Amino acid sequence: MKEGEMMKWSLLLLSLWASGPSAWAGKAEFFSTGEGAIRGYDPVAYFTERRPVKGKEAFHLRYRGADWYFASAEHQNRFQQEPEKYAPQYGGYCAWAVSKGYTASTDPQAWTLHDGKLYLNYSLGVQQDWREDIPGNVTKADARWPKVLN
Repeated sequence: MKEGEMMKWSLLLLSLWASGPSAWAGKAEFFSTGEGAIRGYDPVAYFTERRPVKGKEAFHLRYRGADWYFASAEHQNRFQQEPEKYAPQYGGYCAWAVSKGYTASTDPQAWTLHDGKLYLNYSLGVQQDWREDIPGNVTKADARWPKVLN
């Protein structure tokens, strides 16, 4: 195993360990922190602005057990009308990790739009691995989702 790969695995395992006992029991449907889903970033902005944009407290809603924040009322309304279109795949957990059979946290800066869907990754380094074979990784992750939550 290359040094870079070992570092990625170590970081991902550390992420699981740091999430505490819930990492080994059933996990929440959407990855969320105290800042909310996607660490408080607006899911709609990835599609409309093609970049991560921090959401605002004024434009907030609760969806499937997570708090979501938006940069504008328009984005909040779009999400309310079609949440499945804008919510990140695999509950906002790292898509690469899900393709490998486990979950990990995500960095809002490590994102990809593919076939009209939003995918998040643990880090920019992991994102590079994800992008080496997005269709293959999606197939693997689809087969493992949502079983990886248990």
